[in-house]
Amino acid sequence: MVSATFLLSAQAVQSPLLHSARQAPTDLEIGNGQFVSYSDLLRMPQVSYSSSESNFPKPVRVSGVSLEQLKHLFGTSEDMVVAICKDGYRSNYPAAYLAAHHPVLVLTVDGKAQKDWPAIPEAADIGPYVISNPNFKPSFKVLAHTDEAQIPFQVVQLDFRSESQVFGAIKPHGEFASGSPEMQGYKIAQQNCFRCHNMGAEGGQMASIPWPVIGAMAKSSPDFFANYVRKPQALNPKSRMAGSPGYDDQTIAALRAYFSTFAAGGQ
Repeated sequence: MVSATFLLSAQAVQSPLLHSARQAPTDLEIGNGQFVSYSDLLRMPQVSYSSSESNFPKPVRVSGVSLEQLKHLFGTSEDMVVAICKDGYRSNYPAAYLAAHHPVLVLTVDGKAQKDWPAIPEAADIGPYVISNPNFKPSFKVLAHTDEAQIPFQVVQLDFRSESQVFGAIKPHGEFASGSPEMQGYKIAQQNCFRCHNMGAEGGQMASIPWPVIGAMAKSSPDFFANYVRKPQALNPKSRMAGSPGYDDQTIAALRAYFSTFAAGGQ
């Protein structure tokens, strides 16, 4: 159980100073080509709470700045925050996620700065930044996919984007009714697949398989597609993709119907 205590400064918070170049490894890139220092982030209103999320090997007390606060302080009118990691992994935080879960850019863990944060099996160094959720409870379910906590580590950049533009890049090709398999697959892919796979400049840049290639695989090799989604390492031991073994046949069918719209000739 995660409890949260909000520690808001009594004084008005001025807009943080942005630099045109990174001056320290702990500077956070904002948008493209602007940077804010760790010390400036520490002067912003802080959120503090206990967390048992998987990025921490034991329960810890974290503090940081909410993504909603950062969006407000940087004066953006965009409705989505995108966290970009050192390896190209991306977590998307649309308006609905921000409102439901209030994610936080972690600045201290048990009162300690990044160099003293605990290591995890996936990375000896989880900094410079981690994103956490004060009290995550799933807010939606589509077939066998349940809303997942977006908790990336090694975050180096935050971008403020238009949700319609980012998710518009992977809108299914064609017109489909709400609740159709194609639209169900679209909703799942937004949160799951889009973290690592890209459609042009949008989406994660960590995976080597872009959206159209997934589409071709979904259309021409349905069994391979299903097995890869569920247990990628069984087909490619070097794959870094997290499998989704809990996806039932209906969920796989929805993803296949959706991705097939990107294949040559559509479905």
